[in-house]
Amino acid sequence: MSAKPGLSACIITLNEADRIDACLDSLAFCDEIVVVDSGSTDGTRERAAAKGARVIERAFDGYRSQKDFAVKAAAHDWVLCLDADERVTPRLRESIENARASGFAGHAGYRFARLSQYFGAPLRHGNAYPDRVMRLFDRRHGGWRGGREIHEHASVDGKVSTLAGDLEHLSYRSMSDQLMRLERYARMMAEHMHAKGRRASLLNIIVNPFWRFFRSYVLRAGFLDGWRGLIYAYVKANYVRQKFIKLWLLGHGGRI
Repeated sequence: MSAKPGLSACIITLNEADRIDACLDSLAFCDEIVVVDSGSTDGTRERAAAKGARVIERAFDGYRSQKDFAVKAAAHDWVLCLDADERVTPRLRESIENARASGFAGHAGYRFARLSQYFGAPLRHGNAYPDRVMRLFDRRHGGWRGGREIHEHASVDGKVSTLAGDLEHLSYRSMSDQLMRLERYARMMAEHMHAKGRRASLLNIIVNPFWRFFRSYVLRAGFLDGWRGLIYAYVKANYVRQKFIKLWLLGHGGRI
């Protein structure tokens, strides 16, 4: 049996004092916790340090870049990356520790399902679940690669398997929080797409949001999540509409 590898948890933060404690508590099984903070003013850094995390202050220059910095700052090659609004559930922790006990033999990374809590209940259908993400990986084989700073994802060269258990995601504090975030994401994505030479048509503004809603709510049975599934699918479809409106405006000399 392979030796048990060291494991670093990596988190990026900005004003997460109300959520950071629960996130860090769920990572107590890791050998170290690295928190990269981009200027919190609500005591996030102090709360993280009090929980034993190694806190590094760094100006924010993009989600991908910030997470990549955190991974490179870790003491161990195997890293587990979370956002402050995520928690490792007991079942997922068990799966991670079992894989670690085997030395992560033959693997470069692991993915697992993410279960989002939405206005008091989990979303188990539609585009929201299982929403598998690869957050446990060997940085020697990859990491937060690519040039896109929004909707970033990690990738590795090598075998990736799926672990049992969910990563709990406390996605939004309120509807206003969700709408403000999605507006910011839509702007960032439109700017990224425009810089890559992508252009939008008026057809994109009409068809793409409809398809996003239909796929999530009907084809992937988002309706089974009741009113929460309806609101989630509608708001996400509107995000797609905003993204293509902004991209269309950028292509026609407009300001966004």
